[in-house]
Amino acid sequence: MTSNTSNAGATKGARARAREEITAAIKDAARRQLAAEGAAKLSLRAVARELGMVSSALYRYFPSRDDLLTALIIDAYDSLGAAAETAHAGVAGERPVRRWTVVCEAVRDWALAHPHEYALIYGSPVPGYSAPESTVPAAARVGLLLIAVVRDAHQGRGVAVQPLPTELRAEGERLAADLAPDLPPAVMTALVAAWAQLFGLVSFEVFGQYHRVVEDRSAFFAQAATQLAHGVGLLSQG
Repeated sequence: MTSNTSNAGATKGARARAREEITAAIKDAARRQLAAEGAAKLSLRAVARELGMVSSALYRYFPSRDDLLTALIIDAYDSLGAAAETAHAGVAGERPVRRWTVVCEAVRDWALAHPHEYALIYGSPVPGYSAPESTVPAAARVGLLLIAVVRDAHQGRGVAVQPLPTELRAEGERLAADLAPDLPPAVMTALVAAWAQLFGLVSFEVFGQYHRVVEDRSAFFAQAATQLAHGVGLLSQG
């Protein structure tokens, strides 16, 4: 009985490993297709041909193109989030403005090293595809990290952010309630604006918008990231 149980467990383990390996191979082939053709032209049949699989076999792993896209999107967001979190861990004991800029630099570095995956998550929407709720936790990792940096500053010496104008107060209160109820609406509004500007800066560089405009892009980005920190009040920590 023990031998049979052990054999059954080993068989299940081998099947699980084989499934993981095939799933990884499918994703790798899909990423190569993304790099060559773009997300809009991702095809399960083309992926299957590259791997020497019949389409029906691939469908057992990803029932549709959208399922494969979702898996790639989650992987990309998780990879970006992990890079930002690892960089932040190295400066976790430093002042908030330093932690903020290190996170921003990590986002830029990852995007430049993975331009096609960055384009998948921050480029043009894929026609006919709508990202499901399952992508949200991975997509939120960088934003939550930036919120944590500002939260620590706010709970320490505070942050210096201009009061909200009357017409924006309701929106600021909604943002704070949805994203960080422990932060003032003015702080949360500044954070969302800085988050959007961060990815705007990165997208301009990744997608070639700085060509013949900005030459020293590392220095330019470092200064811009510091200005974003100032915009959310972190430079008051100095």
